[in-house]
Amino acid sequence: MVATLPETGRAWDEIEAEMLARGQGDAKWRDGKTAVYVFNAGEDVAAVQKAAYTAFMSENGLGPLAFPSLARMEKEVIEMALGLLHGPDGATGAMTSGGTDSITMAIKTARDYARAQGKPLEGANIVLPQSAHLAFDKAAHLMDMEIRRVPLKTDGSWLADPEAMAEACDEATVMMVGSAPNFPHGLIDPIAELGTVAEAKGLWLHVDACVGGYFAPFARMNGVPVPAFDFEVPGVHSMSADLHKYGYAAKGASTVLFRSEELYSHMPFDLVGWSGAPMKTPTLAGTRPGGAIAAAWAVMNFLGIEGYRRLQGEVCATRERVEAGVKSLGFEIVGTPMLGLIAFSHPEHHAFALYGEIYRRGWFTSVTKEPPSLHLMLSPKHAEFIDGYLADLEASVQAVAAGKAGPKVEARYS
Repeated sequence: MVATLPETGRAWDEIEAEMLARGQGDAKWRDGKTAVYVFNAGEDVAAVQKAAYTAFMSENGLGPLAFPSLARMEKEVIEMALGLLHGPDGATGAMTSGGTDSITMAIKTARDYARAQGKPLEGANIVLPQSAHLAFDKAAHLMDMEIRRVPLKTDGSWLADPEAMAEACDEATVMMVGSAPNFPHGLIDPIAELGTVAEAKGLWLHVDACVGGYFAPFARMNGVPVPAFDFEVPGVHSMSADLHKYGYAAKGASTVLFRSEELYSHMPFDLVGWSGAPMKTPTLAGTRPGGAIAAAWAVMNFLGIEGYRRLQGEVCATRERVEAGVKSLGFEIVGTPMLGLIAFSHPEHHAFALYGEIYRRGWFTSVTKEPPSLHLMLSPKHAEFIDGYLADLEASVQAVAAGKAGPKVEARYS
């Protein structure tokens, strides 16, 4: 049946009841049974998100003169981010709607910077590891640039290979990429080594820290041996870091950060040659939801360093419980995860078969294709439910081993 706009409006009570009924078939993230898409830090953080978002939901970040409160909050969010990520004097950035937005703007900025430097852009390309996020491909498609995915190291680490990436670069390379961590495996690439390559070749190095930007600094404070991954590495020109992931802000809120104002200056779009007033937009969006900016600012101030350390410590502890639990079931951990993502494969049973069984038991998680493995993106709330996951995973392994697995479930996220 095709939906049509009703002739007359409906009562809110009726609409609300229908919306809640439709949501009954959604992933049960409030019950801790979802380990992708949602980052549940507890009811207290959720209350701050909602109150702050609602307070500024009608305001528009497109108009800093009209809404100086939003401009100030965004500026302070960026300053707090750079303080965590070793931003040098003069570093700056902007808030975006999400990781894909941040990555797209970083690529656009690197391209325009290269153009300003007289770099040949015919055959412009981006060199990245096989495990880098597909957002780079999407942005490159929009800008008619080539993506060069380079195989990972063959030493079992599943990390980017700086030497192979260096060989893939040429005079038309606009950007090199490293992840901190990558999404498929939850592993931090050797950013310091990539930085050395980038400096030697005079290349722009972007670090995709959409997952780890607001996690890794606090994990390090808690004693996790997180390697250098941010502006601490001299070769890093830009970073993407999502606030609506492990920053626990409301969706959609991310940050794109640059080592200097000079680099950042190539990101905004400024146009006077039309019939309207001159307009300058810092990111891809025109209208920018004030609620997302306000909620990010509010949550960062609500949690502070102490709150983030506590939450990220809970996530790391849960990940360690997962590691111990899946190893006892015969799984092998992919690489050496340090943060909240973990992938694990079974030497005897295919991950997609196991995924189907765990899905039938009510868990909406993820899978990784290379190598075939199960994948979890953990939140603080998972500490309360992870034993149930491990019990259902054991039952899933037994079902697959006994040849009693149900029909195939396609793991596809779109």
